[in-house]
Amino acid sequence: MTLLNLLDHASVLVFALTGALVASRAQLDIVGFAFLACLTAVGGGTLRDVLLDRNPVFWIGNPSFLFTACAAALLIFFTAHLAESRYRWLQWLDSLALAVAVPAGAGAAMSMGQPGPIIVIMGMVTGCMGGLMRDVVVDEVPLVLTQGELYVSAAFAGALAAALLFGIGQPAPVALIACAALTWILRAGSLAFGWRLPVYRTRPPRR
Repeated sequence: MTLLNLLDHASVLVFALTGALVASRAQLDIVGFAFLACLTAVGGGTLRDVLLDRNPVFWIGNPSFLFTACAAALLIFFTAHLAESRYRWLQWLDSLALAVAVPAGAGAAMSMGQPGPIIVIMGMVTGCMGGLMRDVVVDEVPLVLTQGELYVSAAFAGALAAALLFGIGQPAPVALIACAALTWILRAGSLAFGWRLPVYRTRPPRR
């Protein structure tokens, strides 16, 4: 299994777990669990492959990705009640999924010889869009838009690090490992220590 395949499999598995956790919070049935797990697991990668014109889309070329997502949904369906705080589990699993999916997207662009800006965008798309779709479907405020938290910015920083390292001649595996590490450190720091970016505050107009 290549590094890119490994990243895709890991991303699908962990994002599927987050989708199933959201389904448990929404009290969906087993089909709803499977649907939300699959949507979350393959949503970002699907958009990435469509934008990059990769044919076939990764989960169509290898349907085992869907079986992995459904297995994750089944696991959470029978065990979610054991978690003391499903939202906290969701946040940390999602941070891990982000740290795997961003290098998966960046690596896919690298493998196709795309320039730096496309590498960055594909890393962000792969990392953020599945979770965004998941939260919109169940009518929750998307984690990617949580006020001031490092989420999209963590994905951006990780993907940018990958593009810069690859651009100066570092091997792709080194660039992708650095991407994963930086993405997770920033996201985990936001969760554990409250690292945030300043947010816009409205002010009354001057008279």
